[in-house]
Amino acid sequence: MYTLKEWWTRISGAEPIDGWDGKMLCLETDAQMTSLTNQTQGFLACYTFTLVTRGELTLTYNGREVRLRAGDLYIYSPGMAVTVNAISDDYRGFCLLADESTTLETPVARDMISLAYKPVMLLTDPKLTLPAETAASFEARMREIIAYLHSDNLYKQQILRMLYAVFLLDFHNVKEKVEAHEHIPHRMEEIFIGFSRLLPQHFVEHHDIGFYANELNITPDYLSRIVKRVSGRTVVDYINQMLVMEAAFLLRTSQLSISQIADRLRFADLPSFSKFFSRLKGISPKEYRERK
Repeated sequence: MYTLKEWWTRISGAEPIDGWDGKMLCLETDAQMTSLTNQTQGFLACYTFTLVTRGELTLTYNGREVRLRAGDLYIYSPGMAVTVNAISDDYRGFCLLADESTTLETPVARDMISLAYKPVMLLTDPKLTLPAETAASFEARMREIIAYLHSDNLYKQQILRMLYAVFLLDFHNVKEKVEAHEHIPHRMEEIFIGFSRLLPQHFVEHHDIGFYANELNITPDYLSRIVKRVSGRTVVDYINQMLVMEAAFLLRTSQLSISQIADRLRFADLPSFSKFFSRLKGISPKEYRERK
């Protein structure tokens, strides 16, 4: 998948700010800029929060259609397929993006468990419709982040991470008022976050639950139960999602042969890779490459 810096360079051709570290970005966006995201179709290794301030946007997120209007706050999680289907000419919004490591290292990272995962896993819309006053508050926070991104403050990076943490807490506060979630014990949260850190680093070499359980010093069965309780998904679901997204990314962007991609992703042979990809994507790797 693309890092935040790779993604931005691909759709814009230049860095948004001199000396940008590629860890976080916040900007005002319009219909033309938002449509450019179809170039990467969700192959993005970062969390994204989009606040719609005017117009309408319809997209397909993880196979489901989502319609966004003014006052809606939309959450994108890494590895989820997304395509913009329709967007009004008058569309305007604010978009806050932060890479996976920045998010998971944020002191309030455990809140991302319910922010980024539960909306999708429970099959509800990955969005919140905000009251006008709350939407205005989030817009003000995003404008503040934009101002610091473009500032020469000596402590800019520290301030940006603090503002991101405040943004997550504000969002979590609003979400908790809208949806009542089961309380997850602290130990389970820590294990889930640990698994979330390990997965992007090791999913290519390790397709088995045992590796991740061993790294976390727990049994495979216990890891499976924790991941299922916290997110509603299985460990295998997460591993397969990462593998199929990386496979699609390589088919779309690289010159590697399908056989080389199968080898790179540590499949036993080409037939097993083709069967896996076809089961999750609905078409063969060859058909996917030809279409894209």
